[in-house]
Amino acid sequence: MSIAGSMLLEILAAALLAAVGGELFLKGIVGAAASMKVPKLLIATTFAAFATSSPELTVSTVAALAGKPEIGLGDALGSNVLNIALILGLALMFGPMQVERSDLGRDFAFALTVPLLTLWLARDGNITRPEGAVLLLILAFWIGLLIRAGRSAFQQGIHVEAQLWRPLLYAMTGLLALVIAGRLFVNGASAIAEVLGVDTYLAGALVVAAGTSLPELVTVLLSRIRGHDDVGIGTLLGSNLFNGLAIVGLAASIHPITARPMEVGTTIGIGVLSLMLLIPGPDSKIGPRRGVMLLAAYAIFVAGSIGSG
Repeated sequence: MSIAGSMLLEILAAALLAAVGGELFLKGIVGAAASMKVPKLLIATTFAAFATSSPELTVSTVAALAGKPEIGLGDALGSNVLNIALILGLALMFGPMQVERSDLGRDFAFALTVPLLTLWLARDGNITRPEGAVLLLILAFWIGLLIRAGRSAFQQGIHVEAQLWRPLLYAMTGLLALVIAGRLFVNGASAIAEVLGVDTYLAGALVVAAGTSLPELVTVLLSRIRGHDDVGIGTLLGSNLFNGLAIVGLAASIHPITARPMEVGTTIGIGVLSLMLLIPGPDSKIGPRRGVMLLAAYAIFVAGSIGSG
């Protein structure tokens, strides 16, 4: 089989696995929330977000150990832009989303602050090991807040259903399929990037990010179709925070990151702008017009990244 045929086969296999895995993962998340009597938004922000970010964690760790932490930085920041601008933009094409401002709250504030902190850390062209440790400490603080919120919600619940193992099995099986799908996509797309001579940061921000964000893409789009918008929003916000804190923090802790301020600034700027477009209007809705603006922001991000590279 030719190299082109092999790449095409990997991408097609990724699409098939993503479809099956996404359906199982969403079913598991919704079922687990119902069994534990806690809000779906909380489950999405924690378990779903952390789980769907596992491909980014794997890629960034392997890249940092290989002495190329810039791939992890590009993957994390690029995934954050892709999560909101592209994935949410596509989701809004299915119609307006009902989002209460109070539902965004703490996680939204963190999601806005962390990228700006990352930009400040990269101002001198490097993100050092101590700076990576700072990001990991902030991650620990955020996780502590989530545990506290989860404990409160769980205590207010009626009881835990005996069949909790079933939705968890669905979720883990679906996640495994999504991770494998992302890996196949990364393999195929990375080969294309190598042929085109794309540099390591851009490869991470554009190519690898697309593959590692496949779990979020499938989860959010299926959430829209199945009427679980809170799962989609929670997954994206939680995933962005995990990417910005755990992925970048761990990569920098393993190996100092050389970060070109212009590239990082472009990515973070588009990411923050996209997050601002997530704020609902007076009617607590985010409409398709915002979706068009988000997709335009992602197109600008891609064009700007390629141009600066």
